[in-house]
Amino acid sequence: MDDGAALPPYAYAGARAMVLLHERHLRAFLATWRQAAAAGVALPATQDPDYASLAGVLAHVLRSARGYMVWICQVMGLPDPAIDPAPAAESAAGEAEAYLAHLAERWRTPLGAVAEARFDEAYPSRWQVTYCIDAMLEHAVMHPIRHRFQLEELLDRQGAR
Repeated sequence: MDDGAALPPYAYAGARAMVLLHERHLRAFLATWRQAAAAGVALPATQDPDYASLAGVLAHVLRSARGYMVWICQVMGLPDPAIDPAPAAESAAGEAEAYLAHLAERWRTPLGAVAEARFDEAYPSRWQVTYCIDAMLEHAVMHPIRHRFQLEELLDRQGAR
């Protein structure tokens, strides 16, 4: 499930692109996360539990990927996408591949028949910033890119690659 060949056209091609890019960048993040874990990369000290450990970062990215699509479906009045809760930090490394496959599968169907005009609708996010649906999809795509970049910088700074 790592290319769009099996994904039929969407009513709005931009949504299809975001779904596929999200999947691609989640996979790239996971590969970089595995490099960082194998190298024993140390994270900077923080009070944020999502960044207290590499496992916490992984769980955060997986949990967020679920949250974006659940939020989109809720605010648009679409059926629940039936995405299982993300694994906890302590089990995320062992469950990441299977969970990522589940995410990819569940992300692929909810938006296929939604008309392009609906992606301009704006709603307050869970953190109280207003996003149109298109912008939230872009945010979802950028999230694993940002964390991959963060890990790449740490790998470089710590001489681990």
